[in-house]
Amino acid sequence: MNAHPFASVWEAIEDTPEEAATMKLCASLMRALQAQIADHGLSPTEAARRFGVTEPRIAELIAGKVTLFDLNALIHMAATAGLQCEIQIRDAA
Repeated sequence: MNAHPFASVWEAIEDTPEEAATMKLCASLMRALQAQIADHGLSPTEAARRFGVTEPRIAELIAGKVTLFDLNALIHMAATAGLQCEIQIRDAA
């Protein structure tokens, strides 16, 4: 068996480095949004209102269904909730 080390799970399951980078950002945003829900004790209804989406979308977010969200949607949800998003750019290792 040829074991190939990956820097992240996304690199192991995505087809390209670009797709892996996008999924890593999506997962990070999802964790931040999940933390907002938990930290503020938001119900699904309250979270949906705060994030500008439907309750079923909040259920998908809470369940961690990262493949159901694109980066733009997650940025929009975060901004609607009053969160500031920043992306750090650096040379690949």
